[in-house]
Amino acid sequence: MANSRRSSRAARERTPALAVRFERQLRAVVKPGDRVLVGLSGGLDSMVLLDLLQRVAARCRIRLAVLHVNHQLSPNAGGWETFCRRACHDRAIPFRSVHVDIPRGSGLEAGARAARYAALLSQPVELVALAHHQDDQCETVLLQLLRGAGVRGLAGMPLVRGGEAGGERREVSHAMRLTSDASRPTPHVLRPLLDVPRVELERYARRRHLKWIEDESNLDTRFARNFLRHELFPALEKRLPSYRATLTRSARHLAEAAQLLDELAELDAQGVLREGALAAGGLSGLPPARARNLLRWFLARHGAAMPSTERLDEALRQIRRARNDAKIKVEIAGHELYCWKGGIHLVPKRPPAVPLVRKWRHQLRLALPELGGMLVFAKGRGAGISLDRLNAATVTLRSRVGGERLQPDCRRPRRTVKNLLQEREIPPWLRARIPLLYCGKELVWVAGLGIDCAWQARAREPSLAPRWLGGGAGDVG
Repeated sequence: MANSRRSSRAARERTPALAVRFERQLRAVVKPGDRVLVGLSGGLDSMVLLDLLQRVAARCRIRLAVLHVNHQLSPNAGGWETFCRRACHDRAIPFRSVHVDIPRGSGLEAGARAARYAALLSQPVELVALAHHQDDQCETVLLQLLRGAGVRGLAGMPLVRGGEAGGERREVSHAMRLTSDASRPTPHVLRPLLDVPRVELERYARRRHLKWIEDESNLDTRFARNFLRHELFPALEKRLPSYRATLTRSARHLAEAAQLLDELAELDAQGVLREGALAAGGLSGLPPARARNLLRWFLARHGAAMPSTERLDEALRQIRRARNDAKIKVEIAGHELYCWKGGIHLVPKRPPAVPLVRKWRHQLRLALPELGGMLVFAKGRGAGISLDRLNAATVTLRSRVGGERLQPDCRRPRRTVKNLLQEREIPPWLRARIPLLYCGKELVWVAGLGIDCAWQARAREPSLAPRWLGGGAGDVG
């Protein structure tokens, strides 16, 4: 028994203090059976994270896997992918790699980050583990401060954040829109090294004889993070050696303040938030600071990036001055904010609808990417379009051009589609993205409005019932 206690104590003494702290923190977050995906770049930080997770995986009863995201930006990218694959093969850890294209129109750093998150958060796991450490947290806080961020931005990165709650603000919310299966719960993002300075990771890596790669872009001080890392922080280290702990502590204080602001916004939203829309009167009745806080909370709830103070104030100004029946559209944070029928609606900004003229070839499912949705046809008898009449001429699907007329109710006169859409209270941001079905030159059906009286099938007559899925309009006949 004495020998057993001595060997156990000796094993603990051989275990680095970092590994002990890491396991204690991980146990407070993970549950037995959780699938944990490591975002592995092959750099020092992610190799340390992989090593630590492998050491504790069996004891914590978690299932470990690795995803390497190849951004295809460096001539060495293929070699980095091979390095990561071999490292996982040697450790018997399941490995996958994905190649991503950086979208145009965004900065290189932001585009690579968004593509990386999209790849990681689309995986069927409970947690995505990332190797951000204390130095990364300091860089984030300082960059946000220099950008003029508010309390939420200055709170930095949390230990755990749920992707479904808006995630990493811009990056995670964008990633959620890019994932192929929107119905799948988005993994939580876990950063178990946030309180560990990079110098401690280096000591651990050398003690464990770990191998890693060096990304040459990390030395390019044209990137803001690299400038802080190589120019500013070494000077701070000489004068204020405890700056890391101080900035990290400030980030925690600000995270608490941000949580209190969210709780205040939730109180202010009670009774004025209905079916995803915010009653304009709920903002107008609040003092300016609380109105701004509520609107920021509303934007974050929809996964929108925080706009500038000037843009936020302009949106509030228009909302406060609007009449109850006013129709207002404000572009804000990559979205369009509509004030319509007394409610505030936030809609992701999309390219203008492409004019559509598509021949229907009797498919029962027809994707219409021009309008952002899918058209589904169900065969039946009675309710629907008369199939005999529909076979009499060429059937086409088109988008609105204006001036169309329809008579969906045989007891009422034919009216313009525009008036019918207004009467049915179809939101204005959806009206340009609904399909119209024609037989020859005659308008037969409009999504959300129904079938023209002259084309409605009689009882027990063979029929076809169209249904429009998506396009932001939900599921409408």
